[in-house]
Amino acid sequence: MSPSRFSVAPMMDWTDRHCRVFHRHLSRSALLYTEMLTTGAVLHGDRARLLGFDQIEHPVALQLGGSNPGDLAEAARIGEGFGYDEINLNVGCPSDRVKDGRFGACLMAEPQLVAEGVAAMKRAVAIPVTVKCRIGIDDQDPEVALDALARSVVAAGCDTLIVHARKAWLNGLSPKENRDIPPLDYDRVYRLKRAMPDVPIIINGGILSIDEARGHLAHVDGVMLGRAAYQEPWRLLSVDADIFGEVPPHETMQDALEAMIPYVERQLSRGSRLHAITRHFVGAFHAVPGARSFRRHLAEQGTRPGADISVLRDAIGKLAFTQAA
Repeated sequence: MSPSRFSVAPMMDWTDRHCRVFHRHLSRSALLYTEMLTTGAVLHGDRARLLGFDQIEHPVALQLGGSNPGDLAEAARIGEGFGYDEINLNVGCPSDRVKDGRFGACLMAEPQLVAEGVAAMKRAVAIPVTVKCRIGIDDQDPEVALDALARSVVAAGCDTLIVHARKAWLNGLSPKENRDIPPLDYDRVYRLKRAMPDVPIIINGGILSIDEARGHLAHVDGVMLGRAAYQEPWRLLSVDADIFGEVPPHETMQDALEAMIPYVERQLSRGSRLHAITRHFVGAFHAVPGARSFRRHLAEQGTRPGADISVLRDAIGKLAFTQAA
């Protein structure tokens, strides 16, 4: 599988299977990522619940968090068995839980250990193994730190490197602050691509629109959208046409939500709560009359015990539009 020119970033507590099915109704070609799962969870947890996904989600990548090469290899093998199209190693998440567990962004300080994990996963699976990282952490010099990590993991067999173009400050900033306060340095990622022209490089961080994404594609191989894709999913409606030159699965957000109804009904019949699915629809509409009533109805009615598909149908009915802006 060649690296995607456009992907939707993994987001803890958000990019669950329901979110990914919704996003797939907006773009056929974007590469979707799971939330980060620790190797411990994959090895010892409820695998069907944690790793199961709907076949419509393809192409979809499993993101792992961990540092033990043996555990990473086994978790990657399990992920491949579930049918994932890619295994991604997180070397960028700055949360305290991640730092305390010796995985995530703190591994920027241990490029050789990351490389050993990549090599172990490459031996274990036939699908692509990729790494998502920052440009550095704390007092590291990004010119040195990013090159050290990139060259180590590429030598170990990493197929694609995804770079969040910010440092992570593990001492002094909260995870939320780490998403906004460290300055973006897209040029640093561009320089990495020029230095490693044969390595697929994907850029991430602070990209707010599909137009911005297209601008980055003049310098790197792919773009990953994070919060903009989640908070304003209507933007994904233009990805297939503008990035891939393809026909999108649905022309409007209304069409996409109507197409989601059979999936929602199946999930409700299996015991899922309506709000667990519709919470991902909050930012679906932009400049559409009735969008506020749509959101309010889902918030007020969708969280009630026993809420069923009629709540979603009624919420859609409060919209007055021909197409999403």
